[in-house]
Amino acid sequence: MTDDSLLIARRAAYADTIRGLGRRERGLGFVACLLGALLLIWGRTVEGAPFWAVVAGLVTIGAGWLLFAYVIIRRAGYVRAHPFDPQS
Repeated sequence: MTDDSLLIARRAAYADTIRGLGRRERGLGFVACLLGALLLIWGRTVEGAPFWAVVAGLVTIGAGWLLFAYVIIRRAGYVRAHPFDPQS
């Protein structure tokens, strides 16, 4: 392997590591946003739906976005603690 191809491989491995951080939390956040949207739609469109459905939908969507923010902060902390070093 040449130096350029080795550097590209290391950079790709570093990017894959960063993408892998918080994968489960990201998935849970996505599912929470979807469930919250379904609750919100159900609470707003179905006649006779309880009022708590709208509130629960908004809270669930907010929790999903908080999970997304947590993953972003966690990734930023990892990148600060482990900067890319092509020599390692």
